[in-house]
Amino acid sequence: MSHNEVSLAEALKVFLNKSPMRHKLYEMRIQQLWEELMGKTVARYTDRVEWKQGKLIITTPVAALKQELIFSRERIKQLFNDALEETLIEEVIIR
Repeated sequence: MSHNEVSLAEALKVFLNKSPMRHKLYEMRIQQLWEELMGKTVARYTDRVEWKQGKLIITTPVAALKQELIFSRERIKQLFNDALEETLIEEVIIR
């Protein structure tokens, strides 16, 4: 590649950073990753997964799962940031 050429991945990243749809695209990606990273059982008992202003908000009516997720907040944050190859999640909130 010459110095004026960029990879498709780099071009898409630049486009996303400038796009007004950026937040929605990241939220959709995080929702897709939820089952993949946390497993089908956890995903089945999770009502909602939202990403707002750097916060991953997880809603579940299951008390045992809620407790497990509370204890795993740092691990969840690290898993998602690693999978996204960006620090998009600063805090994990369990409801």
